[in-house]
Amino acid sequence: MAETREGSTIDRRTLLIGGGVGAGLLVAWQLWPRDYRPNLTAAPGEHVFNAWLKIGEDGHIAVAVPQTEYGQGIYTTLPQIIADELGADWRTVAVEAAPLNPLYANPMAADELFAGTWSALPEGFRHAHARRSALVLTAGSTSIRMFGDMAGEAGAAARVLLCKAAGRRWKVDWLACGTAAGFVVHGGDRLRFGELAAAAAEEELPRDVPRRDGETGRLLGRSLPRLDVPSKVDGSANFAGDIRLPDMVYAAIRQGPVGDTRLVRTDRAAADRVRGVVEVIENPRWVAAAATNWWAANRALDALAPRFETRSAIVDGASIDAALDAALDGDGTRMARAGDLGSVFKGAKLVTAAYRAGLAVHAPIETMTATAHLHDGRLELWLPTQAPGLARAAAAATIGVAEHDVTVHPMLAGGSFGANLEHLAAEQAALLTARLRRPVQLVWSRSEDLLHDRCRPPAAARMSARLDVNGRILGWQAKIAAPRTGRELTERLVGGDAALALARTLAGGGDAYAVAGATPFYAIPNYAIDHHPAAIGVPTGHWRSGAHSTSCFFTECFVDELAHVAGTEALSFRIAMLGGETRLARCLTTVGSLGGWGGGVPGSGQGIACHSFRGSHIAVLAEAHLDEAQRPVVDRLVAAIDCGRMVNPNVVQQQIEGGLIFGLAQALGAATGFTDNLADARGFRDLGLPTLGSAPDILVELIASEADSGGVSELAVPPVAPAIANALQSATGSRIRTLPLRLTA
Repeated sequence: MAETREGSTIDRRTLLIGGGVGAGLLVAWQLWPRDYRPNLTAAPGEHVFNAWLKIGEDGHIAVAVPQTEYGQGIYTTLPQIIADELGADWRTVAVEAAPLNPLYANPMAADELFAGTWSALPEGFRHAHARRSALVLTAGSTSIRMFGDMAGEAGAAARVLLCKAAGRRWKVDWLACGTAAGFVVHGGDRLRFGELAAAAAEEELPRDVPRRDGETGRLLGRSLPRLDVPSKVDGSANFAGDIRLPDMVYAAIRQGPVGDTRLVRTDRAAADRVRGVVEVIENPRWVAAAATNWWAANRALDALAPRFETRSAIVDGASIDAALDAALDGDGTRMARAGDLGSVFKGAKLVTAAYRAGLAVHAPIETMTATAHLHDGRLELWLPTQAPGLARAAAAATIGVAEHDVTVHPMLAGGSFGANLEHLAAEQAALLTARLRRPVQLVWSRSEDLLHDRCRPPAAARMSARLDVNGRILGWQAKIAAPRTGRELTERLVGGDAALALARTLAGGGDAYAVAGATPFYAIPNYAIDHHPAAIGVPTGHWRSGAHSTSCFFTECFVDELAHVAGTEALSFRIAMLGGETRLARCLTTVGSLGGWGGGVPGSGQGIACHSFRGSHIAVLAEAHLDEAQRPVVDRLVAAIDCGRMVNPNVVQQQIEGGLIFGLAQALGAATGFTDNLADARGFRDLGLPTLGSAPDILVELIASEADSGGVSELAVPPVAPAIANALQSATGSRIRTLPLRLTA
């Protein structure tokens, strides 16, 4: 058998997987070992050590980060891991976006995003194929989990090369050398990294690269200053909308409603009268105006007054609700199970409840943006993309150029929350620059961004459980109706991938992405999770924490209801069901102590919820009430988190605080209805977002842990809404079972 670089093997069973010689050969080809080399560009005086870092002769260390920085701090935490292993001085560390390269492929993110299809393939194949395809993704709280060890190994390798160069100069064993604060040291001898960079880059690595030992001078686990903050504060940080190119024009776009829609009429004469307009470009699905400034381009769209004809069925709130209800009444696919639920439920008195969650919008500060320049047969794109390789492929296909003739310049992103996995703006910008034969900067307006957002899908759940005489849960069933968003993402982002075409033939009727987070982390002996696919007529996409945001709402609200039926205090009820899950139990007890948990008794306005995913654990306590207009008001949020080893505690704190506010937004708003195939939300004013004046007091406790680092950026989002719902129940005696939370008559 042949050994692959991923450590898996090619055997007869692997070759035959999926059935058919063609499929088997495809699998074997993808698993065949490949070598990839770094493609970093060295500036004058810089020396490339590996795919992750360069060292300059002036002593600076440039770390290449393949993940998109959209506020989550990855431009700090990955360099911090490398600098720690290298023994660097943090003041000399800089960061830059890594170029596309298979070495930066992220199969872990693909596992999260494309679970409904991708998971049908063997893990070894998935990971080999992701690398072969240069599937670079930023998603699913995977950056540290996927690349943390690689970054540490890269830093260790560079440290060894520096020590070897120093040992050769000093004529001592390199193993007797160490590094500290940007120097290689041996006894009283010290040499700066910059002095050794050229020689060290030519050294050969030993077979075994030791990791750095000792506890003094370590950077890991310290709250070091973020590398991206100074440039964001002084305005020197470049986003896609900051790009300026000679002869560039600015474009705005107006797209048709969802469904089978075609552009049928525009008033081009009116647009031509707008000062600064250069050209109007029509497409069957949209119309764009290019001008010498963006404001003129957007005004031209108003003057154009485009009319679209929609031939498909009308989509509105009623049709979406009807699709979810019909799906629940129809057949579902069992996605997870344990024990014998049928015998436990047979003839038993069950506790039941129905829940519903609406479409949730992304609404980042930066709307969809792309700058494109087609020249000499080559296309350049400046994008805030979470999937640069997929954006490159889509843009290349759109204008008929080869992928290797497309260069993507990854930019900082002004938020995203999953929106920048999509590459429609890149395709549109490519078409515009090809038509206009000059650089184009396309920026969607705020209303356009909301009208054509790939929202978090709506979902409806029917929950059932049986309690024993002591109030313990004997059986649990969750029937969840939701679109096949995982399949949808797969088709839209990587639909032309041959391996995923094979996966589609192997996948069942359900979509694992759509019910992610619904499998209980409680020790329930008998359970079943069913997915009922719903066709709602609205494109959906990945949203911060994905289906965990709805699944956690269904689960943690229902657990609270079961605690009431059992006559047990809600925190104790949860801990009793956790079995050996001590980390989550500690989060619950910690948040109860910090928040002054009083048992969630009637009138207290206190609620609690917890969740575990991406290798991390969190518990949230909320205090809430209704104002005079019967609107929910959240007074306080307290959270306790165990996310394993923390690279930078301040970055973790920031992500948890931001996640709590994000979760608060989707609990109280950040949603849209639909009318006549158009989203109702057109601006921030329509979203009911938290403001500085309405934001609750927030207290976060980070629990020290030596477990493997877990995901952080999405962790705090899912449990906020159920904690608030549970708090409102204790405040009012009424249970709200819909998201966003609204008290109904």
